[in-house]
Amino acid sequence: MSGRHAWVDASAGVAGDMLLGALVDAGADLAQVQAAVDAVVPGAVRLVAHGVLRAGQSGTKVDVEVLTDDLPHRHWSEIRTMVTDADLPERTRARVLATFGRLADAEARVHGTSPEDVHFHEVGALDSIADVVGVCAALELLDVATLSAGPVAVGSGRIRTAHGDIGVPVPAVVQLSTGKRVLAGGRGELATPTGMALVVALSERDEDLPAMVVDGAGAGAGTKDFPDRPNLTRVLLGATAAVAAPAPDGDRVTVLEANVDDLDPRLWPGVLDRLLTGGALDAWLVPVLMKKGRPAHTLTVLAHPHRVPALRDLVFAETSTLGVRAADWTRTALPRGWVDVAVGEQPVAVKVGHRDGRVVRATPEFDAVERLAARTGRPVPDVLAEATAAATTAGLVPGAPLPAGLRPAV
Repeated sequence: MSGRHAWVDASAGVAGDMLLGALVDAGADLAQVQAAVDAVVPGAVRLVAHGVLRAGQSGTKVDVEVLTDDLPHRHWSEIRTMVTDADLPERTRARVLATFGRLADAEARVHGTSPEDVHFHEVGALDSIADVVGVCAALELLDVATLSAGPVAVGSGRIRTAHGDIGVPVPAVVQLSTGKRVLAGGRGELATPTGMALVVALSERDEDLPAMVVDGAGAGAGTKDFPDRPNLTRVLLGATAAVAAPAPDGDRVTVLEANVDDLDPRLWPGVLDRLLTGGALDAWLVPVLMKKGRPAHTLTVLAHPHRVPALRDLVFAETSTLGVRAADWTRTALPRGWVDVAVGEQPVAVKVGHRDGRVVRATPEFDAVERLAARTGRPVPDVLAEATAAATTAGLVPGAPLPAGLRPAV
C-alpha cells in the first residue's frame, strides 16, 4: 500500500481542533482544508491557524470562527446527507462518515435512542463539523493511508455540559473508548467526543509508537496552557514496515455472525449502513432456513480485531439476536486506490484494485455515479456506462500499469 502512516500521540489528550492543528503543523495546507470544509458547510466557518506555546513547547492552534447565526442541532441523517452531497475526495468522505457514524452510535447508546434520532448538540455544531471534515481533508492532503494511535488521556473530575454536571470522561467518550487504552492524564476533560471519535474511527491499530522512518511531525494545541505539561496532541508521519511491505500472508480479521429470524426486514438496510459507518470492513446478509422451517437471515460482519467489541455491541443494539459468534481469519486483499475520470465535465472516482504494479480491475464508484446522476438529472445506467467507458479510455484496464496520481483507499 502506498501512502504515509500517521501515529497519533494523545497521551496529553485529544480534541478535534487539536488533531487538526497537529496536521496543519505537519504541513497540511490550511486553504485547501478550508475548501473541503466549505464544500460541506459553505460560508459558515473560517479556519484560522497561529503558533502558540504550551508549557514551553510550540504547536499550532486552529480556531474555528463561526460566520453565521444559524446554529441548529443536527440529526446524524442530516449530517450524513450534507457530507454525501459534498464535493469531497472519496477517501475523505469515507473518513468523515465513519467518524460521525461512531459519534452517532455512541450518543445513541448514552441517551437510549437510535443513531438516526440522535441530536448531536455540541458535536453537531459548526465548529465540530469543521474539525471532523478538516482533519479528514488534512489527512488526504498529507497522503496518509493508514493511522494508529497510542493510549488516550481522557481526564478526570466533573464538568458542566448541556446535560448538566457530569463526570469525566463524559459518557460519549466512555462509549467510544471500548477496546481502546485510556489513562486519566490529569484533571478536567482532556478528550472530547469529537477527538476520541476521530482517533477510534480512523485508527487501524491501538499501539505504542511503531518502528517507522519519520519524515514529518506536527503538534496541535488545546486552548488551555497547563504549567506542568504541554497541552498538545502530536502526530508523527512516515513509513512503517506495514506500509512499505504488507505481509504476504494477509492481515488478521474477525468474522462476526448472528442468525436472526424475527427482525422487521425494513430495518436491515439501516443496520448494515450503521455497521459500515461504525468501522466494519464489510457487512452482509444471507437468507437461511432455520429449525421448524422458519425463514431467517445470517448477519455477517467483517472487521479488524480491535473493532470487534464496539461492532458486537452494535449488533446487539440494532438487531433482535440473542447471541453473536466470532471466528478469526486471515484476509488477503488486493491493494486498491482511487482515480478520477471525467464524465462530461464532472469527475467520477474509479476504484482500482492492483497487484505488482498492474491494474487487476477498475470499477466506477457507484455512490459517485448516483450523485452525478442526481445532479444532472440523467438516468443512473447512462452515467454508469459513460463512467465505465471513461475508465477504459483512461487505460484503467486489467494488466495496465498503475496510473500516476493513484490515491490509496482508506
